[in-house]
Amino acid sequence: MSILFRQNNIQMTSSPHKKKILKKIKKLLFRKTAKQDYGLFWQKFLDAHRVQWQQALKIAQKGPKILIGTSTGGQAMAAPVESLLAVALTLRGANVRILLCDQSLPICSMGLSTDFPDLPNFLDAEMSMPRCVKCIRKGESIFRPLGLPIDLYSQFITAADNSDAHDTASSIPLEQIPDYHWNEIAVGEHAVAGALRFFAVGDLDDGPHARKVLRRFFKAALLATFSASRLLSDGSFERAAFHHGIYVPQGLLGEVARRARVNVVNWIQAYRKECFIFSHDDTYHHTMMSEPTDRWTGIAWNNKMDDRLLNYLKSRWEGTRDWISFHKEPQFDLQQISRTIGVDFSKPTIGMLTNVMWDAQLHYPANAFPNMRAWVLQTIDYFAKRPDLQLLIRVHPAELTGIVPSRQRVVDEINQAFPALPPNIFIIPPESRISTYAAMLQCNAVIIFGTKTGVELTSMGIPVIVAGEAWIRNKGITLDAASVESYFDLLDRLPLSTKLDDATIVRARKYAFHFFFRRMIPLEFFQPTGSWPPFHLRVDSLDQLKPGNSKGLDIICDGILNGTDFIYPAEHYLDHLQPTAGN
Repeated sequence: MSILFRQNNIQMTSSPHKKKILKKIKKLLFRKTAKQDYGLFWQKFLDAHRVQWQQALKIAQKGPKILIGTSTGGQAMAAPVESLLAVALTLRGANVRILLCDQSLPICSMGLSTDFPDLPNFLDAEMSMPRCVKCIRKGESIFRPLGLPIDLYSQFITAADNSDAHDTASSIPLEQIPDYHWNEIAVGEHAVAGALRFFAVGDLDDGPHARKVLRRFFKAALLATFSASRLLSDGSFERAAFHHGIYVPQGLLGEVARRARVNVVNWIQAYRKECFIFSHDDTYHHTMMSEPTDRWTGIAWNNKMDDRLLNYLKSRWEGTRDWISFHKEPQFDLQQISRTIGVDFSKPTIGMLTNVMWDAQLHYPANAFPNMRAWVLQTIDYFAKRPDLQLLIRVHPAELTGIVPSRQRVVDEINQAFPALPPNIFIIPPESRISTYAAMLQCNAVIIFGTKTGVELTSMGIPVIVAGEAWIRNKGITLDAASVESYFDLLDRLPLSTKLDDATIVRARKYAFHFFFRRMIPLEFFQPTGSWPPFHLRVDSLDQLKPGNSKGLDIICDGILNGTDFIYPAEHYLDHLQPTAGN
């Protein structure tokens, strides 16, 4: 993997118009709700079940040793879920330990450039991050009431480790950081991903701030690696479970655990309300691409399943059954869309869906392009020479409305490379209320890099060309490019003469059902708030968390303890997939 240092400074500001739109969208999407005090919740809850809980803790001391590697205790969505998992696993006889950071790392995934009004001072003075103290207190308050052992990163970092990390991070040439390995552990890759996320960009500029931030993430990655290696060195842990599995420090914890032959489980909040995605061995970013197709091709498809799937996919047009929707009141009128954008849907049109440029910048060997920016610009250059086709680019709304708004915008990159856009190329900007689905369903084919929308479009019969790490890749449904040459060979076939055939559409719908209903496991204990934070924890009795009382929780705990698949058999619970508030 190599890093691209841009010669131009990152666009840190936006026009007043964009700022006004961003403020309005965020007000709609992320309305604040009263935060639940999870520490107080667990204290009162376990006090009410003290005898039962103490018995469970005593029995669990002889069980398999499981590490809940939360690390960043102040992470709004991680600690509530992982505290519940810690309790549920203990009730199943697991000897659970918690891992938290205690300000031992100079920077981590909790830090964003917007948190630092005086970034130069922070970088020069070797200060701690502003969020550190609050993060430590939050993690301690949530996990201490459980009565489970808590390990801290500082316990496993020596003075020599600090010195080695400082010397290495200060001396190694910047261009060598992305490919840097320590004991075969890809330390540099996660450091780069962390720096990109910090600035919310797809590639770093060539200025001193970017270089210093990258070195600081590199030092933090080294320290996280040293700490995790010492923690797991005695071989006593059988399994480790924690969120995401990338960035600093979780990505390094996963790398070390796998090398130490500790079974790793990663998870993330899913799209559907009350649901979560879990994966074995690696971050879901990787495992969703490599998952064997026999996990879902054998589904006995029927009309009821088809109805449930299409009903849910239709709901995604407005996000009514998901945790978060990107736009309120999307625009579906095709005539209005044509007038607004200038595209003529009566002519052959190819859709193009972008991603957020900074998100999950990991190494994917199947990518045809080094990054999304290169893909976007080379694709525009290609279509500039194809006046027989229209290219309709939909920029991802999450550039503006994501939890971490992007500071490197696709539209800015396009304008810089193409001051005068070719007349057959049209852009739907991220702030537009135009429905992505309404526009893309009018296209002859759609090109994607990593968006999950490819799962939905193929279910509607739209051919999809994949140039990046989209999860729909390798499923026998899409046209997958493995190189730049093969990508442009696929574009040379456009426009396609037909939509997807019936057999491919059924295959696509099977995978969509698997993706949205089987891989997204329901945990009914997390009630949507419709604002931020997105859920509250609701448990009424300890018995609810014991085996046999929650199908989703059983699947997750069995997967962590026994290595079974994280697949919810939704085909057996079709009546529960009705469009209710929780689904």
